[in-house]
Amino acid sequence: MPALAFANSFWETYDLLEKQVKAGVRKAMAKFQQLTIAELYADKGLHLESVDNARDSRMRTIRVTDFWRGVVLAPDDGSGIFLLVNVVPHDDAYEWAAKRVYTVNTATRALEVRNVVAIEQLTPSLEQVAANAPTLLFAAYSDTVLRDLGLDDQVLRAARAIADKPQLEAFGGVLPEDQFEVLQFLAESFTPEEVYRDVVTARKPADVAFDSGDSLAAAIVNTASRITLVTGPDELADILDKPFAAWRVFLHPSQRRVAYRTSFNGPAQVTGGPGTGKTVVALHRVKHLLTRKPRSRVLLTTFTNALARTLRENLALLLDDDDQLARVQVTTVDAFANRIVRDLTGLPSAPIGDAEERQLWRRVGRMLGLPWTEQFLVQEFRQVVLAQNIRDKDEYLRADRRGRGMPLRPWQREQLWAAMETFTTELAGSGRTTHLRICSQAADLLGRPNAGAHQFDHVVVDEAQDLHPAQWRVLRAAVPDGPDDLFITGDPHQRIYDSRVSLRTLGISVPGRSARLRVNYRSTAEILGWSVGVLDGTPVEGLGGEGSDSLVGYRSLLHGKRPRMAGHANETLEIAALVETVREWLRQGVPLNEIAVCTRFNVLLDKVHARLRAEDIAAVWVKDHPRSDVGGVRLATMHAMKGLEFRCVAVVGATARAIPFLAGVTPVEVDRQQYENDMLKERCLLFVACTRARDALAVSWSGTASPFLPGTAGRY
Repeated sequence: MPALAFANSFWETYDLLEKQVKAGVRKAMAKFQQLTIAELYADKGLHLESVDNARDSRMRTIRVTDFWRGVVLAPDDGSGIFLLVNVVPHDDAYEWAAKRVYTVNTATRALEVRNVVAIEQLTPSLEQVAANAPTLLFAAYSDTVLRDLGLDDQVLRAARAIADKPQLEAFGGVLPEDQFEVLQFLAESFTPEEVYRDVVTARKPADVAFDSGDSLAAAIVNTASRITLVTGPDELADILDKPFAAWRVFLHPSQRRVAYRTSFNGPAQVTGGPGTGKTVVALHRVKHLLTRKPRSRVLLTTFTNALARTLRENLALLLDDDDQLARVQVTTVDAFANRIVRDLTGLPSAPIGDAEERQLWRRVGRMLGLPWTEQFLVQEFRQVVLAQNIRDKDEYLRADRRGRGMPLRPWQREQLWAAMETFTTELAGSGRTTHLRICSQAADLLGRPNAGAHQFDHVVVDEAQDLHPAQWRVLRAAVPDGPDDLFITGDPHQRIYDSRVSLRTLGISVPGRSARLRVNYRSTAEILGWSVGVLDGTPVEGLGGEGSDSLVGYRSLLHGKRPRMAGHANETLEIAALVETVREWLRQGVPLNEIAVCTRFNVLLDKVHARLRAEDIAAVWVKDHPRSDVGGVRLATMHAMKGLEFRCVAVVGATARAIPFLAGVTPVEVDRQQYENDMLKERCLLFVACTRARDALAVSWSGTASPFLPGTAGRY
């Protein structure tokens, strides 16, 4: 019987196909599995046909519908494994197949594809330009070095003619994937040794079959990061039913090496931009830790309730053992701390929200006649006192206020400490507290002898970039120091709350146990490139507070349409255009629950909800934690989009008044450092919202566009 494998190039387009075409794919693939190889070649229903003038003699097409064909790579090694690489309209299928050649990378032994015709046509023109170029991008590297990194003769010739990075990027879409990534890393000044470690070694399976020559079957096995081998009809039906869900727990080789490393001798950290699979790595790390010790308990924690719910759902997809699932507690840090305080003191906690906290600080400031705004008072209390776990006035008078832009004299610190005492007294008098003070109390309680039930063998932290030092102290106290105690994932470029942390000072040291993920497996290159432009190259402090973080080398493997941007005369017209955009996505076969609409504030989101309902388009609120099988467009504020992902995302109301929201930004004359931090948070918030999209992104505004939108400054 023939075996069937699916290339990522198929999955990238499958979700975008219309329903009748998807049905045709399912029918064709099911029939494919029912036939012998001899019957497959003779069958009139599938119409397995060779491609005239194909540069790769293994290219075939099969019938999906009257107007759509599947492009298949047929085996030439007797293995019987066929690889479905694309589904495209009938006429386009033959043109697409004729130009592509599949080869085995000499370094990774993985199967990769190139547009051989385009490379042959473009290389001579590049060489003509290169003859007069003052420098060439890869002149510093010998042919031997480049060949050792997997470049073959055709790509090597082209690489020798590339003068700069824009030329490389323009050429990238036709080059073999692994070889293009090698060139990208070299272009960003990574050494050949670093490229071999981060690209070649990461892509090459540990048990790679080097003794199998260029066998298609062996290459498919060696390319688990980009090819899914289906072993039976049940697996085929399952993966075609929920391909998008499968992406949420699918692990690529570079991620697997981190997630399934036998053991780390202390805390470990994984960073990477949006879509690089940090959360997937965290989930698989939980699975690995559970299987290593039959009775170990794992705390899997994150920042928001919505993220915790998503983690639970995806962990249930990954774990098929109820006993393992029972040994994992999935929760937010605040909820975990609240439970500790309640269980170990017998007293319920009543935390106030951010708005109430600011109001109380405003009242304290007026009561004491202080010259500072409530915003400054909130930040001083959170970023100095709570961050450093300061307990008395003497500690505060000696405290290092590095990172705070406004210097204070000793007498001003005296005034501020009096205000902080008044604030805590007022809180206590009303029987209330704050989330961060609950965390401080919980960290203290975890040090007591009766705290054993609340301690774990391992703690796995997702979306770590926004955690406050008080929250980190809870997590540090929840697990004993030792091997595999803390496993941390996060991205400083998605920091949307003002929490500055030095992990080292909190007893969490990760040097030598950190990894960076650079390949985006979720968003298209077009969405990713546009979204990175929102950050505008602004420096970003690293996850642990030591040094800066960079998106150099960060790239996507997927391609699609550029984000759609549109300005409107007023909100009514903008919302009407949004409805048409949603209807267009629905006509393309995108399920309701894979579409999200986000705004900066709830006022506009309420209007969107009302209009969608009026148009008979089901919509649900992300804050209500709908199950993944509940139909309805997801509605969320930008903050609530954190950590989530959807096939299509519409960002509505991206105006100059909303992003940046200056009422939430510290005036530059009050504290320049805080002003810059606040403006970066605003950029990061928009960046997070836009990078939730996998296939399609639409950004709109009415009036003046946000100055953070690339290429739209001042547009109406």
